[in-house]
Amino acid sequence: MAFLRYFDRLIGCIIDAGAWLALPLMFLLFLQWPLRDLVHGYSREANDLGQVIFAIYVALSVTAATRAGTHLAADLLAQRYSAGARARLKKAGILLGLLPWALFVLIGGRQIVMSSIAMREGFPDTFNPGYFLIKSALWIMAIMIIAQAVIDLLRPEPAEPR
Repeated sequence: MAFLRYFDRLIGCIIDAGAWLALPLMFLLFLQWPLRDLVHGYSREANDLGQVIFAIYVALSVTAATRAGTHLAADLLAQRYSAGARARLKKAGILLGLLPWALFVLIGGRQIVMSSIAMREGFPDTFNPGYFLIKSALWIMAIMIIAQAVIDLLRPEPAEPR
């Protein structure tokens, strides 16, 4: 179980680091207007970089929401269930819904992501490098979801009160 705790902390650290992406994202969104209107240049580059940061931020935020218990939580009915029943329902949801979906995204997106990375695809309208990072964010999201799902599946169920 020490490996599970380490793995859980690692995922938490990645998500915590990803939360800081919100600051450069907001800065780049703000910067576009002065760059376009005052500098008359570089606003498209700021937009392209903002899109890359946003894609990675969103990819990590799905797992962050799952870890916080705010993603895919049908708590209205389940709050009446015991902690053990809720844990079993969560594991069933992971096995029947979340893992198959994440694996489908990982496998189904293989051709798109791999060809984009191999070509070092640029942005279609500006030809700036880095568009492949947006497509790679799809895999980042799927891998993070799978990693969190494995942690949640291996985590012991809470003990029932007597």
